[in-house]
Amino acid sequence: MESQVRGGTRWKRFAVVMVPSVAATAAIGVALAQGALAASFSVSGQSFKVTTKQLDGTGFAQYGALDEGYTLSGKKTVHPVAVSAFKSATINSLCQSVVTPDIPLLGSVSLILRAGQDPDKPVEAENLYIDVADLEADATFKGIDIGVAAKDATKGPGMKGGKEQANPFGFAQQADSVVLKDVKQTAWATTAGTFKLSGLSMKLSTGVKECY
Repeated sequence: MESQVRGGTRWKRFAVVMVPSVAATAAIGVALAQGALAASFSVSGQSFKVTTKQLDGTGFAQYGALDEGYTLSGKKTVHPVAVSAFKSATINSLCQSVVTPDIPLLGSVSLILRAGQDPDKPVEAENLYIDVADLEADATFKGIDIGVAAKDATKGPGMKGGKEQANPFGFAQQADSVVLKDVKQTAWATTAGTFKLSGLSMKLSTGVKECY
């Protein structure tokens, strides 16, 4: 089965529907058994933007969760996210940017990271999890199942486990493989078992300079 999707999905709204119970915590430990990073962490007060020319993923799953974290003033908060999980992925032309505002004497400072610009040397990742707040892309799924329980989405690497706040009985979708083209996304966290950044370049500059 092949499905093509084009569009801008407001994941903040989508994830609220996917997580019916704020208090539900998935501690099933599936990802630990498969070598993924299952430890949860408190996310920073800064989301980051990511663009890629193309992401080819195998063993895909997606489910709703809540990321605990802080505001830049140190107050605790939570962010609804859609966790996109891949057993493996290759990424062409990766750009990641984050802006730190209101630094004394400097104003905003931007950090931009680029990798995988050479088509023959893409970014490579295993057991990759991306906590997405907003996504736009052209997407093609193969072998897709929509509406499975999160804990039964076995095509992907499994739920993170640990202290992750996600309902194992909530809505999820999975696919044998997925191709995402012209990706623009805002995320709160990324974790991976391995993350190989070929041709890594990182630059700091004053002002607001983002991937998109």
